Amino acid sequence: MSDLRTYSGKTCVVTGAGSGIGRALSVELAGRGARLAISDVDELGLAETAELCKGAGSEPRTYRVDVADRAAVYAHADAVVQDFGAVHLVINNAGVALHGPVAEITDEDFRWVMDIDFWGVVHGTQAFLPHLVASGDGQVANVSSVFGLIGVPKQAAYNAAKFAVRGFTEALRQEMQLSGTPVAVSCIHPGGIRTEIARRARATASEDKAEMATSFDKLARTSPPRAARIILKGLERDKARILVGPDAWFLAALPRVLGSGYTRVVARGASRLES
Repeated sequence: MSDLRTYSGKTCVVTGAGSGIGRALSVELAGRGARLAISDVDELGLAETAELCKGAGSEPRTYRVDVADRAAVYAHADAVVQDFGAVHLVINNAGVALHGPVAEITDEDFRWVMDIDFWGVVHGTQAFLPHLVASGDGQVANVSSVFGLIGVPKQAAYNAAKFAVRGFTEALRQEMQLSGTPVAVSCIHPGGIRTEIARRARATASEDKAEMATSFDKLARTSPPRAARIILKGLERDKARILVGPDAWFLAALPRVLGSGYTRVVARGASRLES
């Protein structure tokens, strides 16, 4: 289709690029000829991603950025514009996870999740939005989760952040459309992707991190490269919602089919997974 977006020669910004989906997106964009500005707090992982991007045909610039730090993200946006001259695509991907019951989640842990998973998206969107508008054909993609579509036991903090990302992003898309602003907006909802997020997650006192990671591995069926291709296919078409993986499609359908009754189905599934 001739009206599909292309990324060759476009400046693309990816946060959380040091591993997982962020790394896979960076490498896939590199292979499509994008000019890359990639960031993470994990400088070693980021350097490894940069080498993979070079092998795919791109010479990315790397930036150490903590997306929870508003001032740092705004400084990053200024630096990217200075280095590249323009910004065309921003993928706010950086994220962390926390597993445990609500009764055990500390304020500190809750803020940690929200500061990175939600506020990181807000900071990245607001900092880069004027530059995306200035490009005349900008695009912002915010990574939520399938847990931004359904509630799951022992994922309350992550659910809260990812539901918030979804609401923020869907509202922004409507604002851009109503105002005629030349910025497309997409919300990405990955299902189980084979990344290290579960092993890097925090857990409350009663939870076994190793057991949690093992349970996640049972559900993670989609590889990061496959996820990246699905995401970019959706972004090429300016899709409002991008579901990643067959499990994401299934879980997204549950509330539509069952209404609030979906929670009983999810609770039973979670119970069986832990048994």
